Amino acid sequence: MISAIGTGIAETFDIERSRYHHIILMTDADVDGGAHICTLLLTFFYRYMPALIENGYVYIAQPPLYRVARGKKEYYAYSEEEMREYAKELGEKGTHIQRYKGLGEMNAQQLWDTTMAPASRVLKQVHIEDASYANAIFEKLMGDDVPARRDFIRRHAKEVTNLDI
Repeated sequence: MISAIGTGIAETFDIERSRYHHIILMTDADVDGGAHICTLLLTFFYRYMPALIENGYVYIAQPPLYRVARGKKEYYAYSEEEMREYAKELGEKGTHIQRYKGLGEMNAQQLWDTTMAPASRVLKQVHIEDASYANAIFEKLMGDDVPARRDFIRRHAKEVTNLDI
């Protein structure tokens, strides 16, 4: 990844050598695997190549969690709430709901249409609004202090609003 981007890393980092101005992290839509891998990648960029984030080069692709179809109509849903809305719109009888556990469960055309095609994909640009807060969260969630991480998760578990189960 370091070689592909071309900037070097840490002290040898030079953003002028970047081969890309769009670095897209594309992981599974689920929380347990995809979000964790995405967090690991973001931690890497935040720690060793922060200028890529600061200059707006890093994006996160948003693959759908569900495909809701009936007859020739199909929708891709990015949340459980959106899936329910589409299912209600299509009616219960004859509606097929497919839950994607990972990108590998999509065929090539579905992956292109939902996550890769520039005209229809959903990308979120990564921004750091508060560097000191971001640093504290990265330290807590990705650092070596396991008791602090456990305590943070326990304190904030009930605040979760977008949990994939």
